[in-house]
This record gives sequence, structure tokens and C-alpha cells, in this order.
Amino acid sequence: MLETEATPTHPITVAIERRVDPARSVEATSWMQAGTDLAARFDGYLGSGWVRTGEQSDLWYMLYRFRDLDTLEAWERSDQRSWWLDSGRVFAREVRIERRTGIEGWFDAPLASSVEAFAAADILAPVETGPVALPIPAAPPAWKQAVTIWLGFFPVNLVGSWLLLMVPTFADWPLALRVGVSTLIFTPIMVFWVLPWVTRMLRPWLTRPRRERG
Repeated sequence: MLETEATPTHPITVAIERRVDPARSVEATSWMQAGTDLAARFDGYLGSGWVRTGEQSDLWYMLYRFRDLDTLEAWERSDQRSWWLDSGRVFAREVRIERRTGIEGWFDAPLASSVEAFAAADILAPVETGPVALPIPAAPPAWKQAVTIWLGFFPVNLVGSWLLLMVPTFADWPLALRVGVSTLIFTPIMVFWVLPWVTRMLRPWLTRPRRERG
């Protein structure tokens, strides 16, 4: 089970992957809806929904969003949620949980992509019906990922290297030391600022479906 750190002052979306017994899908459908109805009664609730990967699949994805960490934890620690989870343990099992404070990501894995699929369809609002039939987007092709990373890395490396060369005697340092210092500085800039921004700007291109040949 994976849980990422969330920022307390921002809305938080929680995506949950569950394995559900296909023979109990009718019960699971009612159970999922009961969970969203319960969550909707809590302060800070901003919406929820769920999808299945296919009619016969045992993979179900549920997500919900709260105003901040405090309101999210009030729901997650509540007796109501505990009772609800216990009532579904005979046919549903959590296999992965992910908290996200945004939908941008880099190159989203299937679970993270389900968050974006909900947001793109504008259904992170209270839902009143059953499952939403949404496909889970595939990751962009490797060549698109490489282009995106290069577009972020080139200007960072260019400007950063120019600035470092202005440091007295930097050019005289051993090669390994220069590379170590530069990567130590550039990597956090790429991870926390540049790549999220570049992938957000290129999102339509990255997620464009491949053209069928023939």
C-alpha cells in the first residue's frame, strides 16, 4: 500500500485501488455508493466517485476529495467510515492508496491516471448514481516522455551551468565534484518545479491518443 505526503493547506484527493470479488459486484456497487454518501455528510467534503476497469474486472478505483488534511482525517478516522469499511471486507480488499494535492503528476501510473480521468470529466462533485464508465489512460509513449524531460532539463542545465561557472575556481574543481554539485542542485529544481510545469503545459500532447494505422 502506497501513501504519499499531502500538503495540509490544500485540497487533497485520495485514490484507492481495491480488489473486489466479481461475484459480489451488485453488493459492491451498493457498498461503494454508501461510502460516497457517508463521506458527503462530513465537513470539508468536495466530492467523490468511483470507476471499474471493466465489467468482469476485480479492480475498482474510488476517490474522494476534502478541503484540507484536517477534514480528510476527520472522515478517515470516523466511526462511520470504520463501520463502512468493516461491512465490505468480505468482498473488497484495499491494495493501494495514494494521496495527491494536484492532478498534474508527471507521467501518471494507472492509479494516478484515474484521478486525472475524474478531474478531466469534471465529476469530482458529489455523485448520486452508480459507477462512471471512464477508461484509465495509458502512460505517454517513451519518446514523448524523453522529449518532455529534455525540454525541462536543457534550460535548467544551461542556466544552472552558466551560473555555476561564475563561481570562482568552480571550473578548476575535479569533474566528479562539479557533476555532483550540479546534479545536487538541479535535481530538486527539476522534480519539484520544472517537470510538473512542463508536463502540465504539454498535457494535451502527452495524452493525445495514438493514430490507428491502416
